Amino acid sequence: MTNRIIPYKPYLKEIAKELRKNSTLAEVLLWQQLKNRSYGFQFHRQVPMLCYIIDFYCHELLLAIEVDGDSHLYKYDQDAARQENIENYGVKVLRIPDKDVKKNMFSVDMLLLETINQRKTEMRLQ
Repeated sequence: MTNRIIPYKPYLKEIAKELRKNSTLAEVLLWQQLKNRSYGFQFHRQVPMLCYIIDFYCHELLLAIEVDGDSHLYKYDQDAARQENIENYGVKVLRIPDKDVKKNMFSVDMLLLETINQRKTEMRLQ
């Protein structure tokens, strides 16, 4: 399957590069799980998409992973609108609380495996 590129605002590339250099602890921990095709698919971090930057993204699965930390507190409406805009492009958005990544990686790992298997089935990528 060819990677479908989701359009993005060009100025976000520089911001994404800076975010990669200044990752949160939860992002670093989750990246350790995702990198090197650990789940059988390639993930990228801090990926520009539309007018947003996604924490982690897999082109093959059209799967975005967002780590929700303190910056997401009291931003439910903004996050919901962002997620809806992204999902309109066929991308599945998986939100994982920052505290779960830090304190319960086993459950996060199980959630990732389940979500990846579900996306494989939905996209017929067996």
